Amino acid sequence: MKFERPYTLKEIADLLNAPFQGDANLQVTGINEIHKIEAREIVFVDHPKYYKKALESAADVILIDQEVPVPDGKGIIICEAPFDAFNQITQHFSPDIPWSTPRGDNFSVGENTDIFPNVSIGHNVSIGSNTIIHSGVVIGDNSVIGDHVVIGPNTVIGHYAFYYKKKADGYNRMHTCGRTILEDHVEIGALSTIDRGVTGDTVIGKGTKIDNQVHVGHDTVVGENCLFAANVGIAGCVIIKNHVTLWGQVGVVSDITINNNVTVLGQSGVGMDLAEGKTYFGSPCGEARSKFKELAAFKRLPSIIENL
Repeated sequence: MKFERPYTLKEIADLLNAPFQGDANLQVTGINEIHKIEAREIVFVDHPKYYKKALESAADVILIDQEVPVPDGKGIIICEAPFDAFNQITQHFSPDIPWSTPRGDNFSVGENTDIFPNVSIGHNVSIGSNTIIHSGVVIGDNSVIGDHVVIGPNTVIGHYAFYYKKKADGYNRMHTCGRTILEDHVEIGALSTIDRGVTGDTVIGKGTKIDNQVHVGHDTVVGENCLFAANVGIAGCVIIKNHVTLWGQVGVVSDITINNNVTVLGQSGVGMDLAEGKTYFGSPCGEARSKFKELAAFKRLPSIIENL
């Protein structure tokens, strides 16, 4: 999430009422998660296992739960609970604003776009031209819908990210303030859900077609001309490149990359990066030919055991 103007390290520390180390005039322009972080942004870390990663990241300011040596040119803000401090910042600069009408503030729509009855649209939403949005669709805050897009009935675009911190009294949700972007010529079926980025963007690339009852998690970036069949479930922070086909009921874990021109056959479980141009099958999935050979061998096991 980018701020409307740069803020100094001292201004952010004063907002949190927390001590800081580093140049008080060091400026930051936004806040982000570690996997999306860019220069002049704020990140949080609350476990020693990840201190090094955060301190050596592109972030200029790190919210951290104890004093550590400050890298050159960076600043730290010492917080008892960095996760809560991160939420405090995002809620301050991007608070949830209730919807009181079917169309939120700062809404725009292009020419020849059909929005059917009973569509709810949040704040800061833009919809392009020649797009069709069917009844029952909910489009959350900070969504960008391109030209020639089709969104099927009762689909939800841009709901909260499924991102929680486990605490002694339950789970605390990370405040969602990112965007959801559907590029031109995207089609989404009925009853599908595409979650908003936590602080970054969830993106569905140009020309991609998604079937009914498909879920795409927060901050996942899908490339161009992909094809996802019904009941595909994709976790957050996945990178799916161009011309990828996921057949029915494929499940994909978080933080992996599926490269160009990959096909994953139905009911497969993807738990690792997938190499370009190959077909995969199984759970955990592997190259389809090898998996089919394994199945054939498994079918022979009863007769092998009988002959022992």
